[in-house]
Parts: sequence; structure tokens; C-alpha cells
Amino acid sequence: MKKFLTEFKEFAMRGNVLDMAIGVVIGGAFSKIVTSFVTDVITPGISYFTGKIDFTKLSVSLIAENTETGTIDIFYGKFLQSILDFLITAFCIFCVVSLINKFKRKKEVEEKPVEEKSSTDKLLTEIRDLLKEDNKQKTTK
Repeated sequence: MKKFLTEFKEFAMRGNVLDMAIGVVIGGAFSKIVTSFVTDVITPGISYFTGKIDFTKLSVSLIAENTETGTIDIFYGKFLQSILDFLITAFCIFCVVSLINKFKRKKEVEEKPVEEKSSTDKLLTEIRDLLKEDNKQKTTK
């Protein structure tokens, strides 16, 4: 039993598992932000420009003899609204990730260290410079 607990502890404390757990928690919180942004900001904006279209009320009624109400409703509008919400959410996440990647690329370019020449390159540069200087002296004589 002790060996099992030790193995479980090693597994749980592994870097990838902790990173994944943190990602899931932050992803859940970020999901609420994106959902609120889509539901409360983007969708009303789209509704304003499209004449307040509400897909969720679109449905087809089928006549069924063996039900109490006599009809069965298929709400395909809710499905269309879910697809639209998904597309808007995916686009918003794409924009955020693109913005983050843009800042990362700028930071990488700024932080790129100047590569120092190897000792061989330094030696060859000195030899080249000495040969140039020697050629100048010969041509001026």
C-alpha cells in the first residue's frame, strides 16, 4: 500500500500533471469570461445589426397521434444558435491567442541575444584584417 501511495504521489507531483490541472482551472475561469463576452456583448451587437433575430425560437412541429399534445416540436433554432455561439467563441479565443502570440514574438525578437563569434571565427577575422592591411601597404608603396 505504501508503494502504491508513493507512486501516486510521484505521478500527481509530476510537472505535466500540475500544469494540466492549473490549465483546466484557469480554462474554466476563462471560459466564463468568454461566454459572458459572447452572450452579453457580441450577440446583442449582432442582434442590433441583424434586426434582433432570435434563432432559439425557430422550430418545426410534427403531428404525433400518440402524445398528449398531439405535436412534437423540433427546435432546430437552438441548434443553430449553439453553432453561432461556438463560432463567435472560437473567433474570440483565436483573437486573444493571436494577440498573445504577437506579444510573445515581439518579446523574443527584443530578447534575442547577440551571438558571440566562436574563437575560430575571431581568428579568421583577425587574419582577414591583417591581410587587408598588408595589401593596402603593398599597393601604396
